[in-house]
Amino acid sequence: MRLRWALAIAAVVLLLDQLTKAWIVATTPFGSEREVIPGLFRLVHTRNRGIAFGLLGSSGPAVQVALLLVVILIVLMVVRQLARSGQDALPTAGLALILGGAVGNLVDRLVRGEVVDFLLAYVRISGREHAWPAFNVADSAISVGAGCVILAEIVAAVRHKRVASTD
Repeated sequence: MRLRWALAIAAVVLLLDQLTKAWIVATTPFGSEREVIPGLFRLVHTRNRGIAFGLLGSSGPAVQVALLLVVILIVLMVVRQLARSGQDALPTAGLALILGGAVGNLVDRLVRGEVVDFLLAYVRISGREHAWPAFNVADSAISVGAGCVILAEIVAAVRHKRVASTD
């Protein structure tokens, strides 16, 4: 039952990711920006051939194929871990978010050869703009999912330490 729930979360993330990317591609010319919250947030239309935050984005075809294979391997590992996961909701939800995000970006790589990014968070300090690299719904799900898994591990370690100290 827990696996079905996790796969449903992953499917919702994948759907939201692909719908928002399709919307940006259809409504926002490549390279353009729209201010949403002045001084904090913009919608942009960029593409990313690399991994997290554009790393290795200008690499050749061999590296791009290797990245694709690594993403496929990660997806398979997350599916395996989900199938083996216990009844704890937090790590299961985290893995489901990671799975949905990884598959969302994998679909982009397979269909477009690159990932569509469109969310840009930034802040102005002393007249200078400091921006986080553009990201998308899939990236957000992966980050939140990783946070859930890490938090679940911390909670489990604290519980284990409490149990060990009472023995």
